[in-house]
Amino acid sequence: MTVRTGALRLGLSSLLLFCTTAWSDPATLIETSHYAPRIAIIIDDLGNLMKNGDRIVALDAPVACSILPHTPYAVRIAKRAHAAGKEVMLHLPLQPMEEFEVVSAGMIQIDTTRSEMRRILDFDLASLPHVSGVNNHQGSLLTRHPGHMNWLMSELSSRGDLFFVDSYTTKASVALRMAREHDVPSTRRDVFLDHTQTTAAIDVQFRRLKDLARSRGVAVGIGHPHTLTVEYLERALPKLRAEGFELVSVSEAIALESQPIVQAATFDARSLGH
Repeated sequence: MTVRTGALRLGLSSLLLFCTTAWSDPATLIETSHYAPRIAIIIDDLGNLMKNGDRIVALDAPVACSILPHTPYAVRIAKRAHAAGKEVMLHLPLQPMEEFEVVSAGMIQIDTTRSEMRRILDFDLASLPHVSGVNNHQGSLLTRHPGHMNWLMSELSSRGDLFFVDSYTTKASVALRMAREHDVPSTRRDVFLDHTQTTAAIDVQFRRLKDLARSRGVAVGIGHPHTLTVEYLERALPKLRAEGFELVSVSEAIALESQPIVQAATFDARSLGH
């Protein structure tokens, strides 16, 4: 996969040097004896809560802020996240399998035409400053449809330096495959941190994220601005370096995953149900 120009280059030459020296041997990837395994974290659903949104922005770590368009605090959080050096993402509403009473603002649905999709995507992107990437909000229906995902990735590709993360809300999703067919820098969520809102459950998922990073070299987790999640991250993230991990941006994780040996390890882990 070709990594695009601009923000996604991220000093790509140094990343390539890292990968060719550190990961030329599969044993090095597994043992990570010389280089820390990488973790990228996205916090979804930002924009509706000011306090917890500000706490996410305040984290001393490159946690990506994925913001729902047209929400009360969306622009404020996007500006503060960018000022804090964090990646800003559009949390793009896509139609889920479940019936919904209220259609989210800026949602793309199964009966959305291609021209309407372009208009909605423009509308959503224009509502947020500093967007460098997109991931889907819900979308368990739409992400399984190759036609709609082909349209979406074509639109993202035409806009230049936007990356895409498949939130992977259904195992039937074809979003990642379509993104890569359109040469959109992309990856997929490995772990949801907080489906169950207890500290113990979040801890189990965070440990699973670390295990995947150890075995594959890089792993991507998604959480949400729940108070328990924010409190957990405030405690856990400062400990990662001492535990042998490095927290990286999403675009850096994508650049690392583009290396052949990491792609192979990622495929193996995901094919086993991770």
